[in-house]
Amino acid sequence: MMTDIKVEALTADQWQRARELRLASLRDSAHAFGGNLELESAQSESEWRAKFEKLSYLVATIDGADGAIMTVEKLVGDFGATAWVGGCWTNPTFRGKGLLRAMFDFVDRKALEKGWSCHGLGVWEDNYSAIAAYEKLGFVAMGGLQESTRIPGKHYQRMIRNSVI
Repeated sequence: MMTDIKVEALTADQWQRARELRLASLRDSAHAFGGNLELESAQSESEWRAKFEKLSYLVATIDGADGAIMTVEKLVGDFGATAWVGGCWTNPTFRGKGLLRAMFDFVDRKALEKGWSCHGLGVWEDNYSAIAAYEKLGFVAMGGLQESTRIPGKHYQRMIRNSVI
């Protein structure tokens, strides 16, 4: 059976979709993210809309159902213009179906028009399945472990890859 995967960038008017997926990610695997389910659940509509001023929210749908979310922020730093991926999550029902790859393909297509030369992200050092998934997409470790500023005693690995297109 063929599946239809689509990726779209949400607008602030679609904040409820972003909220729903973000909260689902925290319910499913809070250990993988720097967020807090209780605090983010209590945020108002205006607080959620304000997040869109800094972040782009990408959603991958599979056969019309929202299945994955990714946040992207443009940074200028060590490696020029970079798309910094702040969080990726796929609903367990849809894991292994290509949603993460589809979202990075979307980011790659946008790289030229946005002037992004590379993509970077941070992943907790003990999130082995995420590290393996990112490596399959061409990411490599960059530098040593970094100490989290949000969770004392926790460390993450920065990973980077050049834009594919």
